Amino acid sequence: MKLKALKKLFFAQDWVFDLDNTLYPAECDLFAQMDVRMTEFVGRYLDLDYDAAKAKQKDLYMTYGTTLNGMMHEHDMPAAAFLDYVHDLDYSPVVPAPKLRTAISALPGRKLVFTNGSRGHAQRTLNALGLENIFHDVFDIEATGYVPKPKREAFEVLIERHMVEPSKAVMVEDMSPNLLTAHELGFSTILVWSWKDWSHEPALGRPAGPVDETPDHVHHATCDLTAFLEAVVAAGQAN
Repeated sequence: MKLKALKKLFFAQDWVFDLDNTLYPAECDLFAQMDVRMTEFVGRYLDLDYDAAKAKQKDLYMTYGTTLNGMMHEHDMPAAAFLDYVHDLDYSPVVPAPKLRTAISALPGRKLVFTNGSRGHAQRTLNALGLENIFHDVFDIEATGYVPKPKREAFEVLIERHMVEPSKAVMVEDMSPNLLTAHELGFSTILVWSWKDWSHEPALGRPAGPVDETPDHVHHATCDLTAFLEAVVAAGQAN
């Protein structure tokens, strides 16, 4: 990592962080819990057995970007009950991250969480991480009108609502397609990747290998967000 590039990141006006598998490690595997609960909800709502519900849930995910979006479009499902059920999770695998808190707090720009999940899930996750009260806002799926990332419309709502200037902002994500949209809008992009199970939603662009295999729209990549941000802070504070 070049010192000049890290220093430029330090002085960004806005830092926009994804939540799941970004602010906490993918190894926490909250997604596995959510995946099961999404399938259960779809099965109960559509009166399908588990295998049929799993196939339906994955089809909706691939077609609409989120299972929620698909259920709303195809079955007029109210969002609140789905989100409440899917995000009723055991958060014990998420452990406090005091060094990450220190690194994020040291960034001079405004900090936002931008998630396809619910505000309640985001707040419970931030509490488990010890990252509460350091973000300007949690911008959740409801705030976008249930339009999910990576759709450009979701980013545009965030940009308008919080007056974000993309050329002076950074997007931190674990999903490459979300960073593609951010890059096209002018954000600097940081991919957070993990060696854990690269098969996680591969068709939607989960990285298939280590950092030197990332696409051009990924400007920076790291498997350790805390260490990366500590390097950014050190570069920015250096004489």
